[in-house]
Amino acid sequence: MEERIDNNPIEKKRKFSKSKVAFIAIGILLMVLIIIIIVVNAYLNRSIEKTEGSIELPILKQEVQVITDANGVPQIEAANEHDLYAAQGYVQAQYRLFQMEMSRRQASGTLSEVAGEAAIDQDKYFRTLGLRRAADESYALYSDEAKLVLEAFAKGVNAYIEQAKQSNSLPVEFKLMGFEPEEWTPLDSLTIGKYMAFDLGGHWEQQAFNYYLLQQFDEEKAYELFPSYPRDKPVIMEEEHVSIQDAFSKVMIPHTFNGSNNWVVSGDKTASGFPMLADDPHLGLATPAIWIQMQLKTDQQQVSGVIFAGVPGIILGHNDQVAWGVTNTGPDVQQLYLEKRKPNSKAEFLFAGKWVEATVIKEPIAVKDGETIDYEVVETRHGPVISEFAEDSGKENVLSLRWTALEPTTELEAILQINKATDWKSFEKGLEKFLVPAQNFVFASKDGTIAYKANGNIPVYDNEKDALLPLPGWEVESVWQRYIPFDELPKIINPEKGYIATANNKITTDDYPYHISNVWAQPYRYERIADVLENSEEITVEDMQQLQMDSFNMQAKEFVPAFLQQLKGEELSEQAEHALELLKEWEYEDTVSASEPLIFHYWYEKMEATIYQDIPDSMLDLFKVKGQSTDALLRKGINGENSAWLEDYGGLQQVLITSLHEALAELEEKYGEDMSEWEWGDYHRVYFEHPLSSVHPVLKYFFNKEDPLPVDGSSITPMAASYETETGVVDHGASWRFVIDMAEAGKGYHLVAPGQSGHFKSQWYHDQLDDWGKGDYHETYLDRKTGDQLILRP
Repeated sequence: MEERIDNNPIEKKRKFSKSKVAFIAIGILLMVLIIIIIVVNAYLNRSIEKTEGSIELPILKQEVQVITDANGVPQIEAANEHDLYAAQGYVQAQYRLFQMEMSRRQASGTLSEVAGEAAIDQDKYFRTLGLRRAADESYALYSDEAKLVLEAFAKGVNAYIEQAKQSNSLPVEFKLMGFEPEEWTPLDSLTIGKYMAFDLGGHWEQQAFNYYLLQQFDEEKAYELFPSYPRDKPVIMEEEHVSIQDAFSKVMIPHTFNGSNNWVVSGDKTASGFPMLADDPHLGLATPAIWIQMQLKTDQQQVSGVIFAGVPGIILGHNDQVAWGVTNTGPDVQQLYLEKRKPNSKAEFLFAGKWVEATVIKEPIAVKDGETIDYEVVETRHGPVISEFAEDSGKENVLSLRWTALEPTTELEAILQINKATDWKSFEKGLEKFLVPAQNFVFASKDGTIAYKANGNIPVYDNEKDALLPLPGWEVESVWQRYIPFDELPKIINPEKGYIATANNKITTDDYPYHISNVWAQPYRYERIADVLENSEEITVEDMQQLQMDSFNMQAKEFVPAFLQQLKGEELSEQAEHALELLKEWEYEDTVSASEPLIFHYWYEKMEATIYQDIPDSMLDLFKVKGQSTDALLRKGINGENSAWLEDYGGLQQVLITSLHEALAELEEKYGEDMSEWEWGDYHRVYFEHPLSSVHPVLKYFFNKEDPLPVDGSSITPMAASYETETGVVDHGASWRFVIDMAEAGKGYHLVAPGQSGHFKSQWYHDQLDDWGKGDYHETYLDRKTGDQLILRP
């Protein structure tokens, strides 16, 4: 058949018209899409922090200059303190308003209003604790000067909120969550301060866990898991310390737990001949960073460092004369009380032989897209009833909590004073008002002084065992009567050793007259830091930075040889024998390219899973000293001593064999049969998660587009990088790294990861993420002359 050729001109025209229409439609859709992208992009760009030009702020009395350096660090220079703190509030809000909003809501227990029912349990907990109630009581204690600072700061935040609302330039997170921020108040700043006391916490969970152990296991087995500190490990206050009233001129030595590191070195051990200080507080790692780095300058002060977003001043850092840093002391500042409730009465409890009426506080919880919950908090004379949050320990008991942070305190007052300190005397004077959380302060001065003080409200226990378990709330003798006097808190000034270091380890020896804590970090971070400093001279800034990034694993150094000895001659799989050969040659560095840290840490985790398999996961969450207790059990087994927890599973050798085979089988499934291809960095990776990234993959693309970054270290190395055991994702570590040589007191070396800004389109959003993994610090100068210049005009 012949092929039919359609030469009908009308048909051709119709087909051409259809193609043309389709082409035009596609073009229109593309144009609409481009317009949408342009509009959305313009909207997003409106909320990026402004660092150049000028902005009118009627709240100011005089002009304020803000110079922002290449790392997004603003230096605020004002003619008076009102304008300084008003500008600080405004600038913080530019960088971190959404974070500030969520922080005050979390601490106040009002997240459900914007996040819905998923946040109800969390809100109940924070309403019960009453951080905002405690902040409200604290406000009355502040001086008029401090109140003016809080009010000026709030004015600055509110000026930004008002401008952002009027110009439709609030951060996009508010649009995504469907709400706008309310007015900022001084109480919000104080409540965030109280939240940081919560984050650095106490030990009520461990008391609840100890109580559970005694309820579920025989006494001997239960007491094996009670916290204890190895007697042959170092403490901060050495045995040769003088009396408490003395200047403690001979002492020092810090410890370990994934909390924080700091140290200070005298000029006798440094290349410059001046003291040097390093600090890296370990907190949760997320986007935005917990800290925001800033500089504040008036004729009265010039200070540089970091502060929590939502709070005025500088909490950690330096001025041109002194520098300071902190780690968490971790004292027993939380005490659980067993309460006897009167039958058929909700709010009467026995005390001193009489029924005493408790306070019932109405805390209605508004829930987005839901009904308001009529929640009530019961407060006994000791504190709020928290039984519902104590898992199995609270099932058949009434447990109340006394905590120093729930009392009126004056931390901001202290911050404002130490920002202006010029020597140790004026600095220590400021510490009198820093009450919670109790912190290990290290100090360096340009005049050559180095010093240490464990500072804060620390209750006096007549018997240290009282802090291990809930106390009878009906007995007068159980009530805290006083705190360790300020002049008798542990202190060191210019020790002969030439350095002072802390890493959340035990502070004092047994002859110190007061109890501090039963719960300390494992000693490995401190041991490594002290070993390096002890054997170093002519120390430089680079040496201090390298020590902050040090990944040497002292735990492995202690236990691996002992494990190898225990398994010598035992019948093991070929795979296990190969793993032990690798560990035998390991130099104990937790580095990303090595397989040995992966084997060791997995093995250790499987040991814990074996030993504690009879304890439900809900209670293990309250087991705050699990690592410390595991180490103690392992040492018992190595030394040939009996341990019920080991014997129940065949003794130490069997626990080691079982857990090693389980660890290797799991690793082979995840990373293949070739052990030489396994790498710590395949598992151990840092991820600074934005709170909205888990909501939807599209949001994750914008807020967390980078892949998790392989990093050295672990929870027990100076380069502290604690991780979720199921995923290996590092979510806790050095939230800020800081080093300073007092020979150049106007210059500091910093890292604030993942970056200064909370806006995902800002150049300073995740610009310090890679730097955090590599240890690349940026320099910040007090006398800054160059950078983006923004003028805030009255």
